Amino acid sequence: MATVTISNVRKFYDNVEAVKGISLDIADGEFVVLVGPSGCGKSTTLRMIAGLEEISEGTIAIDDRVVNDVHPKDRDIAMVFQNYALYPHMTVEQNMAFALKLRKTPKAEIDRRVNQAAGMLGIEELLKRKPRQLSGGQRQRVAVGRAIVREPKAFLFDEPLSNLDAKLRVTTRAELKALHQRLKTTTVYVTHDQEEAMTLGDRIVVMAAGIIQQQGTPFEVYHAPVNRFVASFIGTPPMNFVEGALAGGEGGLRFVSGDREIELLLHDSHAARLEPTAEVVLGLRPQVMALVPAAQRGLTVTAKVVVVELLGDQMDLTCTVGSHTIVARVRAEPGITPGQTVHLTAERERLCYFAPGVFGASLLAEAGATVPA
Repeated sequence: MATVTISNVRKFYDNVEAVKGISLDIADGEFVVLVGPSGCGKSTTLRMIAGLEEISEGTIAIDDRVVNDVHPKDRDIAMVFQNYALYPHMTVEQNMAFALKLRKTPKAEIDRRVNQAAGMLGIEELLKRKPRQLSGGQRQRVAVGRAIVREPKAFLFDEPLSNLDAKLRVTTRAELKALHQRLKTTTVYVTHDQEEAMTLGDRIVVMAAGIIQQQGTPFEVYHAPVNRFVASFIGTPPMNFVEGALAGGEGGLRFVSGDREIELLLHDSHAARLEPTAEVVLGLRPQVMALVPAAQRGLTVTAKVVVVELLGDQMDLTCTVGSHTIVARVRAEPGITPGQTVHLTAERERLCYFAPGVFGASLLAEAGATVPA
C-alpha cells in the first residue's frame, strides 16, 4: 500500500491547460474517486499518476518518492482500463499471469497469486477460457484479477464499469467495494457517474474545468456542496435552482423568486447566517420536498404537475410553478396525474443558497471552491 501526493500539478496540451495546478493527498489504503463531466481533467490526472502522461508542472509522489521521471512499469501501480485490454489469444489464466512472467516470478508463486485472485473474484471456472468466451462482466473481473496478482502499491481504475449494462454495473461496483475492504490497497478511481462515486468512494474529489471544486466524504459533498456546480452534479435527480433575492419581512428572512411566484421562509439557522441580498440562487434538492394537503403561506408552493414518474414507493413529479420547472421526489400516492395542482413543502433546514453563476459559491459554506478563469 502507498500514499499518493499530487502537488500543484498542471498539464498543457499545446496552448490548452487541461489540469490547472491541482493538489491532492491520498492516504494509505484510501479509496478516492475522481468524478466530473467529460473534459474536466480527471482521466488526465489518473494517467499522470500512472506515468502515461507527462507532467507539465508540479510533482507526483508515491510513498514520498517523486515519480515524475519514473517509467510506468517502475511505479509499482496497476491500472484497470475501460476496455479491459485483454490479450485475445491467451486464456484467462495466461492473461492474469502475464505481468508476473515478465518479472520472472517463480511459477509456484504465479500459480498461488492467480488462484488466490480468481477465488476472490469468483472466476476459478473461467481460467482456461479465452476472452471471446466471456461476458462483459467476466472480462472486467479478469482485468481486475490481472491487477490484483501484481500486488501493487496502488490500483488505478479508469471508468472500468462504463461498458457494462446497468444491472451488472451495480453488482460489479459492490464487488469492487468489497474487494477494497478486503485488500486495503490504495485506490484511485475515475468516473463520470456521480452515483458510482457516491457508493464507492471513501472520499470524492469533484472536478470541473481542470480544477478540484470540492473534496470530502460522499455525505459531506452531497449535503454541503461548496458551490452551485457541485450541487448540480452530485445527486439524482439534479438539484433544482431558482434565482431570486433574500428579503426581510413578516416572520423573518425570506427567499423570493424574481417574479415572486416562489416565496419561502428561511430556517432559523440559515437566517442567522445570511443577510438580505438582491441576488441569490435557491438550491432545492428533489428529495427534501413532500406533498401536503393545503397551501401555507411562506411554507409551501403551489405547483402544476407536468410529468409523473413512478419509482415504486416513490415518484418523481416534474412540476411548473409559474415560469419555473422543478422536480420533486415524493412518497408515491395514487391519483396524482399530469395537469393536477399540488402543494409542495420542503425541509427548510436542508435548502441551499448560492451566489449567482454556474460556479456561484455556497452562501452557507465556510469557503467556496476556486472558480475557473
